Order: sequence, then C-alpha cells, then structure tokens
Amino acid sequence: MPRAVMIERRGSVEGLAVREVERPDPGPGQVRVRVEAAGLNPVDWKIIERDAAWQAYAADLALPVGNGNDLAGIVDAVGPGVTRWAIDDEVLGGARFHAQADFALVAEDALVARPAALTWEQAGALDIVARTAAASVRQVAPQPGETVLVSAAAGGVGVLAAQLVARHGATAIGTASDDNHEFLRSIGVVPVAYGDGMVERIRSIAPGGVDAVLDNHGRATLQAGLDLGVAPARMNTIADRPFAAEIGATGVGGANARDGDLADIVALIADGELAFPVDTVFPIERVVDAYRHLQAGHLRGKVVLVTE
Repeated sequence: MPRAVMIERRGSVEGLAVREVERPDPGPGQVRVRVEAAGLNPVDWKIIERDAAWQAYAADLALPVGNGNDLAGIVDAVGPGVTRWAIDDEVLGGARFHAQADFALVAEDALVARPAALTWEQAGALDIVARTAAASVRQVAPQPGETVLVSAAAGGVGVLAAQLVARHGATAIGTASDDNHEFLRSIGVVPVAYGDGMVERIRSIAPGGVDAVLDNHGRATLQAGLDLGVAPARMNTIADRPFAAEIGATGVGGANARDGDLADIVALIADGELAFPVDTVFPIERVVDAYRHLQAGHLRGKVVLVTE
C-alpha cells in the first residue's frame, strides 16, 4: 500500500510516523502526483512542535494528519475540470499537510513543470523557499550599488535570496558557518561569520555601510541591522516577526509571493543562473532523522525526502 508521513502527536518531531494509507482520488481541480521527492522546511517542525508564531495557522489540526508542503513527482491521475496537466507530466509545487507521501493530491494551479535540468531532489525542495526568497527580496528592493546583509545565506531561502540580490546589481553579504564560506564566494556572495564581533566584521567588509537586511535566522540579524544603521523599513524577516513589528521592520514571506515567482526561480535554476544545492537526502522512512538534521542547522541548501 502507499505510504505517507503522518503527524500522530504534536510537541516533537518524534511524533511523526510513516504509515500505510489508501491511495487518494483527485477531486475537481486536483491532480494526483506520484511523489519522487519532498523537501523539508523549518515551518514544518514549528507546526509540529507548537511554535507560538504558527498556532493560529494550525491550532485546530485533527490528528493524525499528513505532513510537509514541498514536492515533485509525476502526474498519476487528474480530477474533473483539470486542463493544465496530463498523466505523466513531471511537476513540482506544494500541498500543505500532503507532500510527504507516495501519492499526494495537489491543486492544479499549485504546480509548475519540472525542467529536465533540475534533479528530483532540487525540484521537490523549491516551493516554499523560491516563493519566500522572491517575495522577501522584492520587499527590500535592492538597488544597483547597494549592500544587503542576508543571514543564513547558505540555507534554503538565504542561498536564493542572496543570489537574487546580486542579480539586482547589489552586493550580498551573507552570514554562514565557516564551512560554507568558500561556497558562498563561488556564487558571488561575500561571506561573514556569525557570533561575537559580527557587526564589526560587517563594517570592515562594507565601510560604506549596509542598505538593507534580509533575515532568515532570527533576532540577532535584525539587531545587527539596527546597529549598522539600516532603516527598519528596509529590513525584512521570516524568522522573528514579533521583533520586526516592535522595530518597524517587515515580515514578508512566501504568502506574499506573486503568481509566476515559483516558475521564474525554477527557470533561473534550470538555466544555470542560480545555484540551488541539496544538503542531504533521506529515505522517507527516516523522516525523523531528516528533521533532526534540519533542526541542527548550518546546512548548505535543503534537506529532502525521497520515496524510493
């Protein structure tokens, strides 16, 4: 029988389990995707672990329920009224609480075509990070000649955001662990180490100042922006929206993406214009190990589950 990752209890990712389930049938406007790869995102474990920022989003979850959002696979069946996709089309996209399974039901307009240049693992990890990176970079509107601080710049959102900043003609300074500094240099990002003395290190890298901040890590990045004299209106976070509200920064993320953002990022990766690394691949049976690896941090790109 088909398998699916299920949230059986909340409070810890240990509450995840892989169970046999019935194969779902697509309804109107839905397609059934035979999933090849499904990406992990921090929001997944924050929902599971009852992070306060996500309780309004998932407070009424009736358990057990499926898990994850990002996926890529092959269209296996189409529901009534579907016109965009046909059986055997290769697609990627997102379906919250459905993605980590052998088969997932997805709204037809939540999918884009998978280019052959993308591996299944890359395709399966793109939905949230591509839309989030596009929306957050648009929010701070980097201009040619400016300098933008991007935290967690080797992570899933950060690695795309930093490269998009550079495509606007700005300089991206990216915080990352030492092991990821050479990688960041290879994609045109100026690396800087986390921790004590970070603000001084940034000042030495950018004596002309920093113009904007894209925070993918947490409050320390926003505080660094304040210390560097960045106007709060040009700081955006996806990691600490309460503090952003306190200081007048913004909290724009994937929910603010525009139609076409995902397809645009997919095309740039397929054309070799953006690098999109996959950190680690786990079989679906090791979903708990995969989330523990994600939670440990210091990743280069995405953590992905595969079904075979």
